[in-house]
Amino acid sequence: MLTAITRGVSETLAHGELTFRERSPIDVALARRQHEAYEAALTKLGVRIDHLPAEYAYPDAVFVEDIALVLDEIAIVTSPGAASRRGETESIARAVAKYRPVKHITAPATLDGGDVVRIGKTLYVGLSSRTNQDGIDQLDALLSPLGYTVLAVEVAGALHLKTACTYAGRGILLANPEWAATYIFRYVEVLAVDPREQWGASVLAIGDTLVMPESFPRTRARLEARGFTVVPVDLSELQKAEGGPTCLSIVFDAPDA
Repeated sequence: MLTAITRGVSETLAHGELTFRERSPIDVALARRQHEAYEAALTKLGVRIDHLPAEYAYPDAVFVEDIALVLDEIAIVTSPGAASRRGETESIARAVAKYRPVKHITAPATLDGGDVVRIGKTLYVGLSSRTNQDGIDQLDALLSPLGYTVLAVEVAGALHLKTACTYAGRGILLANPEWAATYIFRYVEVLAVDPREQWGASVLAIGDTLVMPESFPRTRARLEARGFTVVPVDLSELQKAEGGPTCLSIVFDAPDA
């Protein structure tokens, strides 16, 4: 059964890390309602939610994707690029251990899950402000024996690779080509976001459906014109914290409870 690990929104959300967005006031109560609606959207698509409680000490902890990768064979707990987030790893390690054997990326390597775009057995990993070459090398060492290929992708202008591009399915990579070296991607068609919606490349594929922020209607229209079903969700407050639809969950297959 498709499962998503999520975490509640901390009341300290407005104090989280920001790299490419200007800080602006965040309505935490509204952010919580939006997060609940996001979880409800996933549930409606047949996803089982494994919801973890909010972490007051870690403002960015709602963005669980950065802290672990869950593949078919193992889970990998990352070494977050932001020092303020490294305390999140212990609780996420416990959460993913219910589903997979756990391995760890270790310092001085840094790796954020938001920098990993998976297409089949190939993992494209962003060289970004949060992920370094050592992190990519450690990931490759863990995964190559399992038959995975790990390829580095330069990222510029965006926090993570998944800010710049995500795999929509059907051989299509949705991307802002100005922010990532999309030529590295193999055997895909690059579908560019609408130029007026630079932040619109992050979509979460659940089966044949894409979950994306409602704030990018022009890019949504491009996807729908290509035959995708899109579920728009309001993530306005979480976007102020440099969040998006992928970073709010760790999605993977797990046995039925």
